[in-house]
Amino acid sequence: MAEQNVKVIPGFAITDKQLEEAAALFRDNYGVWGKQTKRAGQRVALSPARMRDQLLPSTAKTSYARVVVDGTLAGHAFACRWNHKDLTKNFRHLGLATTLLNALRCSTDDIYGIMSSHPAACLAAAKAFCGTIKRVSLDYIGRQADAILKSSPIPYIRDAKPRGTLFQHESEMISGVDTRFFVDHGEPNTALETIKKGLPWPLGDLDEGHEFLLIAQNNRRSSHQLQAAATGNMSTY
Repeated sequence: MAEQNVKVIPGFAITDKQLEEAAALFRDNYGVWGKQTKRAGQRVALSPARMRDQLLPSTAKTSYARVVVDGTLAGHAFACRWNHKDLTKNFRHLGLATTLLNALRCSTDDIYGIMSSHPAACLAAAKAFCGTIKRVSLDYIGRQADAILKSSPIPYIRDAKPRGTLFQHESEMISGVDTRFFVDHGEPNTALETIKKGLPWPLGDLDEGHEFLLIAQNNRRSSHQLQAAATGNMSTY
């Protein structure tokens, strides 16, 4: 069995070398730009400097989870926590899956969320935050999304516009955000069709330049339970 090591690092302690490794992992695995851009077909990339600037704002509590498999960095997730209406919120830019998200969870969090163009990332988030995609509350997302996004210390999240039928916009999408992020949707759409064959998918189809939006309340678990969940999930990846 492959040896897996999950580590959570506070944002202020992340080294330049770790960000260089994170940038390489992102570049090699995220996807390619869509045909609407001048860089169509090129791999989407984010420099270490932009990662630190955009994902690790000094005005918020941030952290970075990474999983190393047999000595190789296999996945990662960035987390940013901020206050919204006197409650601590957690929004995640995803790298791996449920293992990393469980490692990042904290019993004092009130709300979790993810914006992603990949349905597998949302599925992993739903498993970590809700237990299953079936428990995602669209009504809750519809009521809370706009205020939560606008209160984010990360400009990319703060400037995202809620879109989809959940927000009274005519679309094949139900819950999403307009980020003008024109990544190619070929692989995510293929993954979505596979997911739909086995699970109810509540977020709809993905529009160009948009990302899915999933927000969930924290079902309180103790630190021991969170650690057990992260450890248990490690054996499944």
